[in-house]
Amino acid sequence: MKYFISDTHFFHENLLGDNDFAPRIFDTMKEMNQALVDGWNQVVKDKDVVYHLGDVAMHPLYERGNDEILAEILKLNGRIIFIKGNHDSRAFFNFLAANDPLMPDGSNKFEFHDVGAIVKFNHHQYYLTHYPMLLGKTVNIRNLHGHIHHYSMPIAEDINVGVDAPERDLLPEKLPFGAPISENLIDVIAIEKEAEIKKLK
Repeated sequence: MKYFISDTHFFHENLLGDNDFAPRIFDTMKEMNQALVDGWNQVVKDKDVVYHLGDVAMHPLYERGNDEILAEILKLNGRIIFIKGNHDSRAFFNFLAANDPLMPDGSNKFEFHDVGAIVKFNHHQYYLTHYPMLLGKTVNIRNLHGHIHHYSMPIAEDINVGVDAPERDLLPEKLPFGAPISENLIDVIAIEKEAEIKKLK
């Protein structure tokens, strides 16, 4: 199964609390980090692939916190394909690559893309990017993105898969905080978002 997520922002203390940008209703970074890990592992199994669309963490010690960030990432199930966000440095990706724990079959647990990736499922082509793309009207093409946290592009084909994304509220059952969104649920969100946008016209 493919899963998608963005903007986990491990260790980002400034996000804690009730706010419009990225509401993280936790008392401490440790509590938030644990919730991210727990939510992820509730839905992702080791055989699954998770596309992380950027902004993995914002440690207060910057690169000196990489070991602590790695310790959290190593708790996450599945193979992870990282797409670079504006808060992910090339040095950070190099650090993760050098410390890849490998999967049980010997393959890499981590893979990296600087700009984006393209995948196909459910009769659609998906552009996976950190920043939302202004695709215009398309046929069977959607953009999965992050970056804008608790905001949503007013475009049906643009789906925010971030931890704080309002698109998550379009699902019939609420996902745990930190849970990536499965390929099956992407279709559910897309249909609901298109219907919501049509109501506004």
